[in-house]
Amino acid sequence: MSRTILAVFENGVFRPTAPIDLPENTSVEFELRASQEKASEATEPMSRGLAKTYEILGRHYQSGHTDTAERHNEHQP
Repeated sequence: MSRTILAVFENGVFRPTAPIDLPENTSVEFELRASQEKASEATEPMSRGLAKTYEILGRHYQSGHTDTAERHNEHQP
């Protein structure tokens, strides 16, 4: 099977711009060819709320704990 799929390269990963009908963990092979279209034109604009969510999730915080998992039981009922 052969078909063309548009994707955007973000954070080291190729993200398809439309749903892909393939089973999970399917191996694929592709030839990289940069599109003449700008990424912002190839995808729908992100809503302000979603952009804010990604901005928050992208922040890095220092909790002072090197292994947060060791404190797991402190917050269990």
